[in-house]
Amino acid sequence: MKVSLNWLKEYVKVDESPETIGDILTDIGLEVEGMESTENIKGGLSGLVVGLVEECTKHPNADKLSVTKVRIATDIVLDIVCGAPNVSEGQKVIVAPVGSTLYPTSGEPFKIKKGKIRGQVSEGMICAEDEIGLGKSHDGIMVLDEHATIGQLASAYFADQLSTDTVYDIGLTPNRSDATGHLGVAFDLSAALKTNFENQGDFSKPMVNTPKKPSNSLDIHVDIRQTDLCPRYSGIVLDNVQVKPSPQWMQDRLRSIGQEPLNNVVDITNFVLHELGQPLHAFDYDAIAENTIIVKTANDNEPFTCLDGIEKSLTNEDLVICDGNEIPMCIAGVYGGLESGVNEKTTRIFLESAFFDATSVRRTSMRHLLRTDAATRFEKGTDPEQTIYALQRATDLLCQYAEANVCSEILDTYPVKIDRKQVQLSIDKLHSYLGFKMAETDLENILQHLDFEVIQKDTSHYVITIPTNKSDVTRQEDVIEEILRIYGYNKIDMPTRVHSILSFSSFPDARKVRNALADKLSGAGFNEIMSTSMTRSAYYRDILPMDTDQLVFVNNTSNQHLDLMRPSMLFSGLETIAHNQNRQNPDLNIYEFGKTYQKKLENNQTLYTEQQHVSLFMCGMKNEESWIHPKQKAVSFFDIKEAVDMLMTNLGFTKGSYQVQEIENNSLVYGLRYHRGKDILVELGRVNGHITQQMNIRQEVFMADLSMDTILKHLKKHTLTYRPISKYPLVRRDLALVLNKSISFNDVERLAYKTEKKLLKQVNLFDVFIDEAKLGKGKKSYSISYQFQDQSKTLKDKEIDKIMQKMILTYEQNLNAIIRK
Repeated sequence: MKVSLNWLKEYVKVDESPETIGDILTDIGLEVEGMESTENIKGGLSGLVVGLVEECTKHPNADKLSVTKVRIATDIVLDIVCGAPNVSEGQKVIVAPVGSTLYPTSGEPFKIKKGKIRGQVSEGMICAEDEIGLGKSHDGIMVLDEHATIGQLASAYFADQLSTDTVYDIGLTPNRSDATGHLGVAFDLSAALKTNFENQGDFSKPMVNTPKKPSNSLDIHVDIRQTDLCPRYSGIVLDNVQVKPSPQWMQDRLRSIGQEPLNNVVDITNFVLHELGQPLHAFDYDAIAENTIIVKTANDNEPFTCLDGIEKSLTNEDLVICDGNEIPMCIAGVYGGLESGVNEKTTRIFLESAFFDATSVRRTSMRHLLRTDAATRFEKGTDPEQTIYALQRATDLLCQYAEANVCSEILDTYPVKIDRKQVQLSIDKLHSYLGFKMAETDLENILQHLDFEVIQKDTSHYVITIPTNKSDVTRQEDVIEEILRIYGYNKIDMPTRVHSILSFSSFPDARKVRNALADKLSGAGFNEIMSTSMTRSAYYRDILPMDTDQLVFVNNTSNQHLDLMRPSMLFSGLETIAHNQNRQNPDLNIYEFGKTYQKKLENNQTLYTEQQHVSLFMCGMKNEESWIHPKQKAVSFFDIKEAVDMLMTNLGFTKGSYQVQEIENNSLVYGLRYHRGKDILVELGRVNGHITQQMNIRQEVFMADLSMDTILKHLKKHTLTYRPISKYPLVRRDLALVLNKSISFNDVERLAYKTEKKLLKQVNLFDVFIDEAKLGKGKKSYSISYQFQDQSKTLKDKEIDKIMQKMILTYEQNLNAIIRK
């Protein structure tokens, strides 16, 4: 939320610097996320001066140009070519000398340069009001009062029209319903100033008038049919409304917070919204059938055309403001309708100021993706006691700046008054939470500054009533929080000692495991990415179809395309690869820690699952171009497998402690699955070419998906053991096996470890040979090395030979292997 310091100072006395005020706002819970200095006129007329046109003659080479001599100082006369039709000798004008920068009302800033125009030297520019941001007129140059001083700075001459401001960007939290307007922020700031600063913090609200009973009244009737959704509805009718530009001071206020002025009626309702935090809505009175306002819920699928011309289909949960024919004119608290909106022909308006149910407004706003300023106020909870004051404030401004006449008394439909809540505050509980004993005078002063009325007190308790604008304050803990933030967290003494108890984290520590994996991957040349957990449902509809009953959809109003909680890590990585590829960075090794989401039906209940993963992606070239490696090599399936095996080893999963299975599914081809029983630890392989094509990726992509939840589950069963490095040597033996092509190395390796469980330390495939002429059709040859070691002695050849004979027999019997001699 944007907050103007100049605007705040209209209501609260504060002498501190903008930086200090920003710190105070942050300390009291209105966190300042940014602040900037602004000017109501861009550039502040810097560099521009008052000049006197001493000579003005027709340009010899152009009928519509004039050649002038303009004095801007006692000893400085500039030659300026001017195209304005009204320039003449003796005028005092605004001059932009060479080197000055102009900030026009519309268009980009530009710098004045010396040049020639149709052969005549021009050393500056005589300015029109739109060329320096003072207005919109471009009919001719600005002609100043004859009393203007030659050489005077334009910023000094127009000092009364220039202003600077500091604008704070406040990250308003959902609970701060009291601070949705400048008046609420000023009131909170006032409480902090009165508590912590001397002679500051005096607060004053704008004075308003109670409209007099009109002599020429216009009828309007209000019928609230859903009082639970609209507990209070107030309004007034105004006639003779002159729709025109709003006053400059109001335009400056709105522009300072990023609101573009439109006309006086719209600007006044926006001004009151940002001043009081109370949304208003102006209806064209003549568009209200039967002079009747009906507040009710819409019919299912009832059409409604918004002010911007977009049609919405309403539901029976949407509260609407209807005319006497029950035709919706406005979505209550959210958006106005096209037919009943104020336009340049409007002369009579009905002005609405209401209190709507926060939950209802929020649901309607989210349902129809209409995130308006009004909706964001109502959904936090507006003040039901402020509807009349806001109406009076807007009426005063409309009468003053739109020449409006009041044509009705204030209509106020308020069936059940919303009273201030009562909260009992325990003094002991207060001191327990604060950690110190607060003086009674300090406590009561803060309560008074916050408009918390003490209606009863004794030595142990206070009974306090809560202002109706603080919808979040309902318990004594809330009251204590209010007291402490105004008192100042920074004023609480820090203890000199820290007391703690020993705590033991469960094994395995998920954070430590994650950090260890990240260290290994980063050390191996991978880069970490971080993606949003939301993704596009289109991926799982058009590219990798999934059962929609398993998908978790979200109503994302800020980005409608990201409407799904990701069920897979796949597309997060592919989006990153596509983004980098399009920026000439195709060689990538990346990893991401993240979560996936799915839902399932179990025992007639919908259950949502959240699973932790770490995903790896590799694509492009394995090595960079280099004189020492003249040939680049593309990454392959075995590179991603090597990375996975490294991680598994570092996690303590040794060969043989898990099973490896070949897989092929919709997302992966040429893949493997590492699992223990039914628990899947890892899946890896090449991403389906159909998917990469759909993502506009022009190269092979290899992916591995590690299930962190499953890995952590099995790490709990690990026992840390220590074994000294053997002082006895490794013994190597090689075998060349002729096998059917359908047999994988995994089959060979698994049988080897099954045959010799104690002494076999490593099995390695170091060559593959295929030649039908020499080996036969459908055959291949694996050259495999075996390493053996005993922890207690040096192995003898006889022992190794015996093991190898047993190994050969196993291969011949189980794999129909032929041993190449």
